[in-house]
Amino acid sequence: MNEERILVTYLTQAKDLEKKAAAIAVGMTVGSWTDLPAAKQAELRPYLGEPAGTEPLSVLENSETRGLITVSYPVRNFTKDIPSLLTGIFGKLSMDGKIKLIDVQLPPSFTSAFPGPKFGIDGLRELTKVHGRPLLMSIFKSCLGLPFDDLKTQFRAQAQGGVNLIKDDEIFFADDRAPFLERIAAFGQIAKEIEAETGKPVLYAANLTGPSHLLPDKAKRAVEAGATCLLFNVLAYGFDMLHRLAADPDITIPIMSHPALAGAYYPSPDYGIATPLLLGKLMRLAGADLVLFPSPYGNVALDKSDALKLADSLTEPHQTLKRPFPVPSAGIHPGLVPQLYADFGVDQVVNAGGGIHGHPGGATDGARAFVAAIDAAANGISLEEAAKHSEPLAIALAKWGGAK
Repeated sequence: MNEERILVTYLTQAKDLEKKAAAIAVGMTVGSWTDLPAAKQAELRPYLGEPAGTEPLSVLENSETRGLITVSYPVRNFTKDIPSLLTGIFGKLSMDGKIKLIDVQLPPSFTSAFPGPKFGIDGLRELTKVHGRPLLMSIFKSCLGLPFDDLKTQFRAQAQGGVNLIKDDEIFFADDRAPFLERIAAFGQIAKEIEAETGKPVLYAANLTGPSHLLPDKAKRAVEAGATCLLFNVLAYGFDMLHRLAADPDITIPIMSHPALAGAYYPSPDYGIATPLLLGKLMRLAGADLVLFPSPYGNVALDKSDALKLADSLTEPHQTLKRPFPVPSAGIHPGLVPQLYADFGVDQVVNAGGGIHGHPGGATDGARAFVAAIDAAANGISLEEAAKHSEPLAIALAKWGGAK
């Protein structure tokens, strides 16, 4: 029976793509091949990478061909964790000129070590009691240095407008004025009060920070304090830390991944890691329940085709891994909701910062404008028609307009 293998696709350029693929297959596994004695080749063959296909895309002025190459790696070369995977398929190779990691296809024998998201889309819909439409999330703006009472006021204002989740800003590390566990307790009480008034739960994603070795215990203390969600800067701490947090049976709340530092990996056409893999497939594998990524619309806009592929990588069926919520972020205002709905569908989280806090009527009306826009999009009603019945939405459209 043939051993399962990992298929890895790269974008690169070379005089001969097939020779490039063969060189990578050997160089990233056994190191050398043709000069080895036959007995040594037989011993090492089970660990040897193999070229598995090429796809030329264009011929460059220097006569090199730019294209996709795929290399097949034996599963036995890796321990079942993401650091091993990334080092084994792209570690030293990432420094070998123009080459970009595009995709990884993992067999069940590897993914079986990853429980993936605890909640995913279906579980979060049960927690928030929101079905048949996108969820709405808002962001603290600002948070650093504000008195605790100001943050409580800000939380209440957002929650009263009808948001389903409120998250910390990812830079909220220095929290001496509003310590982590105290925030969780205070905002949890406000959320209970809002739910008693409206019947709608509000989750709070508290930013999990600190030295890596202390994070699991800190997360468990957060759960004991009544936390309902955690925000985590995955790329700063590493995919393996997310994997360990998500797999811990005592961390019983959703985890939201933030894309901080992703711009150091994906923007170049010739280097780094492609966004659908970096912020899509790997985040899902490691266990994120919600995955933030740059929207195609803001000032840090992601290429739209990449954003759609990323969302697909999160929501496509998988034998064992639940589907995390895609959260396209940055530059979102109520007028963009129909475009968001057309692009990402019902299973997404509409995430707004300035689009809520910048509303002339304040954050509560900012949230109400989004609720009206989401309800309209989900029911096939134009924003102009919906604005006749929602003054906050009408004011938002007058300020920001629609999709451009």
